[in-house]
Formats: sequence, structure tokens, C-alpha cells
Amino acid sequence: MSAPAANRTHRRWRVPFTETVLLVALALVIIIMSRLSPNFLSFYNFFEVTRFVAEIGMISLGMTVVILTSGIDLSVGSIVGLSAIVMGRIFGLGLGIVTATVGCLLAGALAGFANGIITTRLRIPPIVVTLATLAVYKGIALGISQGQAYQMPKSIYFLGQGYIGPVPVQLILFAVFAAVFIVVLRRTIFGHNVYAIGNNETATRFAGLRVDRTKVLVYTLSGLMTGIAALILVSRVSSARADVGESYMLDAIAAVVLGGTPISGGRGGVWGTLLALFIVGFVRNGLTLAFVPSEVQSIFIGLLLIIAVGLNQISAHRGRSS
Repeated sequence: MSAPAANRTHRRWRVPFTETVLLVALALVIIIMSRLSPNFLSFYNFFEVTRFVAEIGMISLGMTVVILTSGIDLSVGSIVGLSAIVMGRIFGLGLGIVTATVGCLLAGALAGFANGIITTRLRIPPIVVTLATLAVYKGIALGISQGQAYQMPKSIYFLGQGYIGPVPVQLILFAVFAAVFIVVLRRTIFGHNVYAIGNNETATRFAGLRVDRTKVLVYTLSGLMTGIAALILVSRVSSARADVGESYMLDAIAAVVLGGTPISGGRGGVWGTLLALFIVGFVRNGLTLAFVPSEVQSIFIGLLLIIAVGLNQISAHRGRSS
């Protein structure tokens, strides 16, 4: 084998620095959490963690694409509740579970589409838009439900409670979607446009690319993935409520940023998000098994997010200085 060919093979199989650090961090989290609870390393508990990871993961895949464009979507937690309530309300009206499922996905996609349209047409920063729609979508969900929970039929339990062999169904679905996102971001024009917008939106506009259309598609995709997460969550808990998924926004953003995709966008991707998802998932699970209150868990996740943003800022500064 020639030297250039050998170098190409080496680069192909080399694990990037960010992913290496995340792998080490994941190993440390597993060791620490196993010390906190003897049940942490059980086979059953591992698959329980994957249930949580799959639901947050669906949102995180869409959030990864949003943040790659240097955007943000703070409304995903409210979109989960809105999508779930739309699903429950449609089923409660006797229109059938198929129609209710379609309504759930459409509600998520339309909410994301609205975020994208407002952001691009009115030139309002996405953090402001999605902070506002966080409240709007939550209010709509509460208005539709009037505080009521909708019991869902057993025909959809398989998505959130079923197994294929020892593997939860939602984990298989998440793996399929993750593979699709990896291919789309790295091998398609849409993916290249996403990275280009995050790197330099002005230059991308001058290059003749349809930036606004891409950004609307990005937010619509984020909303759709959030609707899918709502569908899986409703299937798992057997009911639809307006307050489900309220904590998902923090975990999703933490996973993306901790995974090496900076808030400024333009670099990073799905592989880092996947590793960070398991870090966040194992931290949540380990602290739960150790009877740590949920509000304290949120403090830990928030600190992880601050550390991740700080490290990304330091890395970006060094990159500009070199």
C-alpha cells in the first residue's frame, strides 16, 4: 500500500478529538453513576436509559440541524405538549388512532414551520421567536385540553412499550432516524447548505443559495422530529397531557452543544450529539436511582451545558488565533 493510500485509510478510521473526549466522559459517567447505585449497570436499566435517550434523541436530531445553522429552538418542549394534546383531542373526538397520529405529526411540523416563517420573514432572532412561541404553543395546548388528560388505545403502545427481541422499539426507530440524519447532513445538498449557513450566512446568500427556504425547512424538520418524540412519549405513558415534555428542551440543547455543535453553528454533527445524549441520559438515570430530586438533576444538566458552551468558545477562540 502506498503512503498516500495508507494516510487516507488512517484518517478514515481515526476518531475525531471531540468524539474521543466524549467517549472518555461517557466512561467516567458510567463509573461514577455505578458507584452511586448498584442497580445502574443492570441489563434492564440500560434499556430503560435507551427509552429516555430515544425520546430526547428525536428532538436532539432536529435541534442539531437547527443549531448548525446558528439558530435555536426553545419551543420544542411546548411543541411536545401541543402535539400530544392534538393527538389526544383528535382521538377523543372519535376520528381514529391513524388520524390522531397524523394530527400529532402535523402539529409538530406546522409549529416548526411557523417558527421558521416568523424567523425568516420578519428577521427576528430565533431565540426571541422560539421563546415567544414556547409560551404560545403551551397556551394553545392548555386551552385545547382544559387540563384534561386523554387516554390512548393499546394499539399504539407498541411504539413506546414494545420490544423486538430485547431491544425497545423506540431505540430501533431512533437508530434509523439517526442514520438518516448522518447521511443527509454529510451527503446531500441540503446538508451542505446547512453547514454553509452556519459558517457564514451572508456569504451563502451572495453565493446564490436559498438561505431562507433552507432555514424554514430546518425549523419544520425540527418540529416534525419533536412531533415524533411526542408520539413515542404518548405511546409510552399511555396518555396525552399538555405538560408532557417540559424538561426536554434543556436536555436536547445540552446534548447538541455538549456533543460539539457550538451555538454559533457551522461545525459539529450527529455523532457528537449521539454520544452526548447517552451522557445526559446516564446522568439523569444514575441520579434518579440515587434518589436525587429532579430539580437538582436539572442543575447538573445546566452546569454541563455551561461547561460545554465555555469549551466551545475556548476552542473557537484558539481556532481564530492560530
